[in-house]
Amino acid sequence: MSHPDRRDRLRTVLRAAGLDALLVTDLLDVRYLTGFTGSNAAAVIGADPAGDLLCTDGRYRLQAAGQSPDLDVVIDRPSGPAAAARVPAGSTLGYDSAGLTVDGLAAVRDATPGRRLLRAPGLVGGLRAVKDAAEVDAVRRACELADTALRGLLDAGGLIPGRTEREVALDLEDRMRRLGAAGPSFETILAAGPNSAVPHHRPTGAELRRGDLVKIDFGATLDGYHSDTTRTFCLGPAAGWQRELHALVDAAASAGRAALLDGAVVTDVDAAARDVVADAGHADEFPHGLGHGVGLAVHEAPWLTRTGLGTVAAGQLVTVEPGVYLEGRGGVRIEDLLHVVAGGPPVPLTTLPRELVEV
Repeated sequence: MSHPDRRDRLRTVLRAAGLDALLVTDLLDVRYLTGFTGSNAAAVIGADPAGDLLCTDGRYRLQAAGQSPDLDVVIDRPSGPAAAARVPAGSTLGYDSAGLTVDGLAAVRDATPGRRLLRAPGLVGGLRAVKDAAEVDAVRRACELADTALRGLLDAGGLIPGRTEREVALDLEDRMRRLGAAGPSFETILAAGPNSAVPHHRPTGAELRRGDLVKIDFGATLDGYHSDTTRTFCLGPAAGWQRELHALVDAAASAGRAALLDGAVVTDVDAAARDVVADAGHADEFPHGLGHGVGLAVHEAPWLTRTGLGTVAAGQLVTVEPGVYLEGRGGVRIEDLLHVVAGGPPVPLTTLPRELVEV
């Protein structure tokens, strides 16, 4: 799908919402609609395409012309108010309240006398949640790259006692870059031993030890799109409780994947996995949501949580990542990224084996 096609999809939403135009200030939304990747920009997308424009500053004059050749490019700053000021007087202009600070909204109001401003959150995010074929391919390639990097780390003996969490995390991130990634999707979570019971542990100088569970949550950024995967390993033969914990999380993940169908209510998908954990007596040790969308952002709609809203839709790329964390002992998380398709089970984009690997 081309950027003009995406803008046309948004126009349908704008007309239904009674908006003459939408001010877009989130940089990922700007990229999605225009192709522009600079660090300062805003766009106006009109119900009439004649109102479309991209606003940035002089540093990006040539870049904007090259990446968004089909749009009027305005060079001015601050970009949000400057873009809004070019909407004709008498128009109803929507804005995404999640993308504007209080001061930013005040500046937009000052720049738009004679226009009606309406809060219109999530309009572009709703479109971004359903990926087109090119986006699915970009995320698939990011997954393949990240998976290849982790396999390379394991094959090279990089996950061994004596190395620190930080050393292994940096090794993995370097391997992803050498394979072509722009960088990691987020700071790699590398957690060993008792640290693996901390869901979002940051790597430290703690050394890996024989008998540790090692949780690795990582992803690669490629062409602006992200991957997100978690696997949990054991350094040496696993103890009985470690095998049982991994098997429980694997069963919860299987239930979550089976429930991730086109049209499923997001809270029902979360419950399918969460109930498996709760039935085993570990409800309190699964403290986070089951999953989330992935695309231009590593965390985006839809949200598979107990309080999530809406339903799953074909074309979405969604993680399923249950975890159980036993304080002071260790934790397990298994995460896959899946493509929701019409009329069938989701297609995994993650290719790493799910069984407990004893390194």
